[in-house]
Amino acid sequence: MLSIALEQVSLLERAAGRGAFGGLAARTAELERETDVLEIELEDLCLCALAQPLSDADLHFYVMVFRSLADLERVGDYGQQIGRDLEALAPLVQTAALQDVLPIARLLASMLERLAYAFAERDLGGVRDVIRLDFEQVDALYEQLQRASLTRILENPEDLGAALTATRMARSLERLGDHVVNVAERLEANMVQAGD
Repeated sequence: MLSIALEQVSLLERAAGRGAFGGLAARTAELERETDVLEIELEDLCLCALAQPLSDADLHFYVMVFRSLADLERVGDYGQQIGRDLEALAPLVQTAALQDVLPIARLLASMLERLAYAFAERDLGGVRDVIRLDFEQVDALYEQLQRASLTRILENPEDLGAALTATRMARSLERLGDHVVNVAERLEANMVQAGD
């Protein structure tokens, strides 16, 4: 699920970077459907594993994965919403407004990549980097996007609809980052408990 989330956020990043948004909503929706299918499969696997006798370490691991599935599914939902918003906004606003999304999308893609690596390699430092990046940078970029949207409303009140969509998109990006951090915090706790 992490790799699908990374693909989805990277798609958003590339679209914002190139200014090419055609088909973005459909592709992000397709990836979100893949996430939903995988979530069900992984839930079933976790439940089957949890029904077996497990060591404490294995039990903690499966519970961590099981609890993280909902967060990763929400990442897919937010990615789909952002894809729809970007495609809908493209004809309504200037390129500069759409470029505001690029730094946060780039950062979120980097965080997902680090999290996937940290999960595979049991890299506690990498997990903590993901958490730190959200608190130090994602929230600041979100505030910047919010201020830019409010400035656009004040400068061009007739563009209220586009500005409100941009505000919702900024919130979706910030929430996506929060769900990535939820997974990272669970992984951190699991690794600390296991003594990694």
